[in-house]
Amino acid sequence: MAIAGLAAILMAIAMLLVVVSTVQPIARRLELSETVLLAIVGIVIGGVADLVLRSAHLEIFSGAAETLLDFPLNSEAFLLIFLPILVFQGALGIDVRRLAHETATVLLLAVVAVVVSTATIGLALYPFAGLPLAVCLLLGSIVATTDPSAVAGIFKEIGAASRLTRLVEGEALLNDAAAISIFSILLASITAHHKIMLGGAVLEFLVSFAGALVIGVVFGRLTLMLIATIGAAPAAEITLTVALPYLSYIVCDEFLGFSGVVATAASGLTISIYGPSTFRPQTWRFLNELWQQLVFWAGSLVFVLASMLVPRLLAGMTRWDCVLILIATVAGLLARASVVFGMLPILAATRLSPPVPNPFKVTMVWGGLRGAITLALALAVTENEHVSTQIAHFIGIIATGFVLITLFVNGTTLRYLVLFLKLDQLPLIDQALRHQILAIGLGEVRDQTREVAGELGFSRNVTNSVVQFLDRRVTTEQQANTFDTALGDRQRVTLALIVIGNRERSILLDLFRIQGLSRRVMETLLRSAEAMVDGARLEGRFGYVRALRRRLRPSLRFRIAQAIHHRLHFDLPLMYCMTERFEMLMIAHFVSLSLTRFMRTRMEPTLGVRISEIVGEVLGRQCKLLDEALQTLRLHYHGNSEALENRMLRQVALRLEEEKYDSLLSESLLSDELHRELHRDVEQRRAHLDFRLKFNIKAGIESRIHGFAIFTGLPDGVLHDLSMKMSLHFSSPGERLYKRGQKVRTIYFISAGLAETHYAERDVRFGAGAVIGAEEALSGARVAATSRSLQFGHFLTMSARTFRRLVDEYPVVRDNLAKLAQACADGDLPDARLLPGEGKDKPGVPPSYDAIELATAPVTSVMSAHEGTEQKQGD
Repeated sequence: MAIAGLAAILMAIAMLLVVVSTVQPIARRLELSETVLLAIVGIVIGGVADLVLRSAHLEIFSGAAETLLDFPLNSEAFLLIFLPILVFQGALGIDVRRLAHETATVLLLAVVAVVVSTATIGLALYPFAGLPLAVCLLLGSIVATTDPSAVAGIFKEIGAASRLTRLVEGEALLNDAAAISIFSILLASITAHHKIMLGGAVLEFLVSFAGALVIGVVFGRLTLMLIATIGAAPAAEITLTVALPYLSYIVCDEFLGFSGVVATAASGLTISIYGPSTFRPQTWRFLNELWQQLVFWAGSLVFVLASMLVPRLLAGMTRWDCVLILIATVAGLLARASVVFGMLPILAATRLSPPVPNPFKVTMVWGGLRGAITLALALAVTENEHVSTQIAHFIGIIATGFVLITLFVNGTTLRYLVLFLKLDQLPLIDQALRHQILAIGLGEVRDQTREVAGELGFSRNVTNSVVQFLDRRVTTEQQANTFDTALGDRQRVTLALIVIGNRERSILLDLFRIQGLSRRVMETLLRSAEAMVDGARLEGRFGYVRALRRRLRPSLRFRIAQAIHHRLHFDLPLMYCMTERFEMLMIAHFVSLSLTRFMRTRMEPTLGVRISEIVGEVLGRQCKLLDEALQTLRLHYHGNSEALENRMLRQVALRLEEEKYDSLLSESLLSDELHRELHRDVEQRRAHLDFRLKFNIKAGIESRIHGFAIFTGLPDGVLHDLSMKMSLHFSSPGERLYKRGQKVRTIYFISAGLAETHYAERDVRFGAGAVIGAEEALSGARVAATSRSLQFGHFLTMSARTFRRLVDEYPVVRDNLAKLAQACADGDLPDARLLPGEGKDKPGVPPSYDAIELATAPVTSVMSAHEGTEQKQGD
């Protein structure tokens, strides 16, 4: 009984998946690219199916052969079904922050190289093809797009430099879009029989790119917002990511006339940037695994199905066609080489992009393989009824031959080229670190092996032989260890800061598994941790400290909420922002303490005491600054602080309880039924903690007013009325309160924190209980010096108009202000206090001037101080 219809199609797909699953291990064993082997398999299947249909003796297999050759997928279906998956996963798997530093290089390879290749190949073929220039350029656009799957697969398998892999994958994100855009313009010109207007074509190209970029980012952000809104629902979250690439692609391609590929890539990059801080870690991990599986199916099927068409596309090929294929291949190689070797040095000279080493350039030129997208575009031309048979024959044969040469010549030799150029070797910093890590790690493994052997009763001879083998390895690594001499102190400090940043990210991701923590807070902390890693990698301590200081500044959302509170006296936005700020500072403080312990216990044995002390100084300042910020908040919102800490610790306890039950289940000490019951109990108790804390941000203002000497002598009723007219201002380190020459509109009363006014001859520091701007508000004069906040502070504010009215009604305020000014002039004011209640009689936590320096000093001066410390230690 013959299988037909939908069953035959599904049967064919199932058999192809079986074939695909066997290709991967065979390719690994043969040390051959999977893409090359898939192409061979597809060509063989297509050739055998064509042979079966032509043979009268094999009629029994004709149904299966006809199903394979007449598979109900045309070129449009190829692009619409498979391309969004391939592009989206490629964007999802890219480290966007590291790729951002290569933006100019990627754009050059993805756009300029495609344009140059299209023109070069078209002009090279024009004198020999006997066809219009537009047709030759159309062929150039078809073969200009590269296929990164084979190249990236080879690079990853042999351990090529990560930057080389990143450049190839980044190029692949946009070169499909560039090639398809040029292809669409040229094909429309040929089928409509009209000339191409260069200006209009360029404008259409740019609008298509820019519009698709905006749409892709918007769709990606909307998806992330929807995911954050629906809560912890992993199945729904992952489903949204599956729908996203098709929505982006189809909306742009079919409705808006923009590039669907660019929109899909932009949405994928958006998810890649913000996904780790939006999805729960376990959901994010499963999401990436799912997309890797989807792209394996899609990439393998599209390549096999496209390769099956090769015998049909090459039908009727002549010797002259072989000559044209060689001309196109050589022209394509020269065009790519001219861009890589001719234009990349210009980017490096103008500092638009980091320099690319010559071995990288050679590999990038030779690794410009063509694949399934090229075959699909060629198929689109052969299927177009408005294209003449001669043009379809030319495009189909030359494009297919071009693909086969790049796969079977470049693809099979690329591995050996990478090995010859030694691009599979570790960077110098990793080579130096390798011996250090192995020497320390193997020593610990040796001791643990000896203990395990004793506990499990292994014989003494076996134990000694294994331990001695490990001893020899430890000795070999210690003798080869050049870590102290191969890397200078600056490199080791940079390495330490990168490790610290990555460790912080790991801790935050682990904390993110605790349900109930704010997604917005975790997103902010994770983004800043990644920024610190990037800063350390690019600029060492300078970049790390700068990213750290940026984290501690209030967000734009917080500043807007504070402005609404000041001007409109509407407290709800500021209340929610304060809750998030409190939670962020608390989590950052906990993580900072954990990093300090990690540095002492894990990093110090590897990098040395000297480097540990230098890095520890930066971490210590950060910890002090966070501790003082929390003290300021706890002082005024003690109850809320305890409530937040209580909820966080209870959430941690629930997470530990859940993990304990999972551990007992894995040890078969719990049944599945009991495990599910215990988990339901945990979820019910967790639900009771899933609420947003609320507090009155104006709580205690009246009691704080009594602590200001300027209000001494005012009746309690007046102080009560004042408390209703005053607002709160939460200052950040380095925030400017007044600019020199500015007119005072707001007076600041320091409830907690430190501020400093920078006069030409001296700097005056103000602490808790001080008033800034009062004298200028009364006299109407402009401020004579710039004033800044030095710490996270808690200020009370009053409008200058209200203050002048208060002084007119109660002259005692003016007298108190005059006494404070005289005391300041005589130098009788006590030292600036961070918190109220400090001093000789009531000792408190003194202001941390190290933390102030980290928060407010120019980064260059902080670095200079570090360099001085390092130099002294070196001497």
